[in-house]
Amino acid sequence: MSAGSSSKKLFNEPGSVVTDAIDGFLATHPHLRRLDGFPDIKVVFDPAHDKSKVALISGGGSGHEPAHVGYVGGGMLTAAVAGEVFASPPASAVLAAIRAVTGPGGCLLVVKNYTGDRLHFGLAAEQAKAEGLAVEVVMVGEDAAIDTPRMAGRRGLAGTALVHKIAGAAAAAGMPLPAVAELARSVASRCATLGVALSGCTLPGHPPNTRLGPADVELGLGIHGEPGAAVLPLPPVRQLVETMMTRLVAYKATASLFGPGARVALLVNNLGATPPLELSIVAGEAVAAAERQGLAVVSVLAGPFVTSLDMAGVSLTLLATTPDMERLLAADTAAPGWPRSSSSSSSRIHSSRPQPVPLPTGPADVAEAATAQQAAGAGSSQHAALTAGCVRAAAEALQQALPLLNEMDAKGGDGDCGDTLAAGAAALLAGLQAGSLPTAPAAAALRGIASAINSAMGGTSGGLYQVALIAAAPAVQVPEPGVKEWAAAFAAGVAAVEKYGGAAAGCRTMLDALLPASEALSRAAAAGETSGAAAAAAAAAAAAAGAEATKGMTALAGRASYVPAEAVAGHADPGAVAVSLWLQAVADVLAGRS
Repeated sequence: MSAGSSSKKLFNEPGSVVTDAIDGFLATHPHLRRLDGFPDIKVVFDPAHDKSKVALISGGGSGHEPAHVGYVGGGMLTAAVAGEVFASPPASAVLAAIRAVTGPGGCLLVVKNYTGDRLHFGLAAEQAKAEGLAVEVVMVGEDAAIDTPRMAGRRGLAGTALVHKIAGAAAAAGMPLPAVAELARSVASRCATLGVALSGCTLPGHPPNTRLGPADVELGLGIHGEPGAAVLPLPPVRQLVETMMTRLVAYKATASLFGPGARVALLVNNLGATPPLELSIVAGEAVAAAERQGLAVVSVLAGPFVTSLDMAGVSLTLLATTPDMERLLAADTAAPGWPRSSSSSSSRIHSSRPQPVPLPTGPADVAEAATAQQAAGAGSSQHAALTAGCVRAAAEALQQALPLLNEMDAKGGDGDCGDTLAAGAAALLAGLQAGSLPTAPAAAALRGIASAINSAMGGTSGGLYQVALIAAAPAVQVPEPGVKEWAAAFAAGVAAVEKYGGAAAGCRTMLDALLPASEALSRAAAAGETSGAAAAAAAAAAAAAGAEATKGMTALAGRASYVPAEAVAGHADPGAVAVSLWLQAVADVLAGRS
């Protein structure tokens, strides 16, 4: 239990919240299993799945329970991949889930539209396809709070649970992969969701969220605690629900589907801390408001579906149904988190320590092991010592900046940027201490760093740094890379971040520090610069200037793009600031100042 300056919560340690919760969940649902690999691989799956049928996989950051682990079971998900709280799981965990449950029937990944989830699930899908597995991906983004989506698109919210249920029932009925995928896309395109909060959510081990006043509510907020579209005085619930329903029916993407007489399913979602008494009041008012809009409510589901830790509030989702969707929505499921589900009978003894199933392996695992073996013994060279010094200095700089980066991130996100980067830094320092992190040759060092942060850093940052390092490695695959090779490597890494991160220069992201740094390195290489210290100093200065420039930018990508522009105006992007800090630390080492 946590107390003191943090809010009072029931957990052992902040770092074990998710793994402890999964083991507790499996202790009460012994017919489900998890893959080995804690804490990096957090995959719960249904061992009774018939692999001749489509496997349905979803997941994302934890803290949204019962999503996603609670939806594993016949008629819904075949497997759920959990990340740390509000952080997307690494691609390696998603790939492990795909390998574990996919057979001749193929696999469908249902992904909420967040950059980190898109990146990690997309990367795993491509890897699985390369192994010969049939995989399709469906993105869900039905947030009605965003009138005009920017580059990042609309967020995936509670409507994702309806996609899970309907697509899962279709897969259980034996529909082929292309048909299940098309049905899932159709459900996602016919949903609209809007949320309202009475209080923010509090991450484990963090101080209470006090952004909202005692008489205020926030309309259109995100499920990670991102600021919403508007803060209003709390009205009577009838008036509040009427406002929400009016906006849902007018939602641009689905307005043509919600005309008078339209048949709809209504999902009344508890965001985490709304008492059942209040939720029932909201549900009744929502049905009445839908009827006043001329809608025919054919199904009502009320309860916690996609929550946000301890957030007090609700979201409403409308789904314009078809006869097939209504039938599949009403079909039986064994998923324990779905209301009125019927768990399959099992004689298995309940256990607090369920025996995990060994991780499946694939070609990528063999290649990674060979790379690590090739790099062994190379850590004693002068180049390796310099690399180790740079990595150590960069990691220590990020750890020291943890409070600053969290504070900056809270302006437009969930306030954990510093925590995420510090976790990656800790893994790198531990690897250096244990001698398990390769520091030479250069390409092996970059791949080793990528592997270390893959296990330690969840969310978008971890994925972006990993893809950058992997893309950069081939350019320094020479015995003694110089400024020219490092400039090419940096440029390749930055290009990969642009490609897979969905952002560009001026979007107020880490790219606004990476791109100027890359350009400075390229100029140094073109001018014939041979001093790594001088080139690094130029890159660090350019990154710092780029980070400072984000204070005047409008966020067009990442979570900050969902919040009002004034919430982040005048504040630098924490990802860009982090880049400038670790680059300066590297430059200091090369200049002999550290």
